[in-house]
Amino acid sequence: MTLFARWQSERSISRRAESYLLLAGKQPDTADARWLASAATGGDHDHAEWELRYARIALLLLTARRDALDDRTGSIVAERLQGVLARHPHFAGAHRAVYERQLNTRLRSYGDALAERDAHGTTGERLGRTLLGYAGATAPDAAHVARAGELLTVMLLEANEGLRAAFGTASLPDDRRPSDLAPR
Repeated sequence: MTLFARWQSERSISRRAESYLLLAGKQPDTADARWLASAATGGDHDHAEWELRYARIALLLLTARRDALDDRTGSIVAERLQGVLARHPHFAGAHRAVYERQLNTRLRSYGDALAERDAHGTTGERLGRTLLGYAGATAPDAAHVARAGELLTVMLLEANEGLRAAFGTASLPDDRRPSDLAPR
């Protein structure tokens, strides 16, 4: 590949990452934040909104790492996220180091919740418990775990849809199954 072609390819994937990360600016739904505030944060609406923002951004990054067609996508999305957050009205400013540290902590926890298999319930339940734990719930009931899990499952689906819209969808010939392509 020529230097110019490589540069064009990198610019293209960077533009796609920026497009995908527009989802990071989506503000939490007021009703969802109100519910989370009443269920877990002791009525602290601001804390509830922050936890929903952190969850969305973490799920965007994790989806790009896990589900992208190109191995470079996750790292480029992570790199571009720094610029997006620097321009984001809620993340820019004097407390940026705190926000980044809190986001990194949540990123690891949500990643663990996605990676677990056959333990502690469904993916949605694990994500829901993670959200509620960061929001301050010490012993959430099953209804709260289910509702939180539904919220984050929707965010995860939105992240996957956004990833496909920005980077494309895998396609195989009609006569090939995905398992035929897996290394054995």
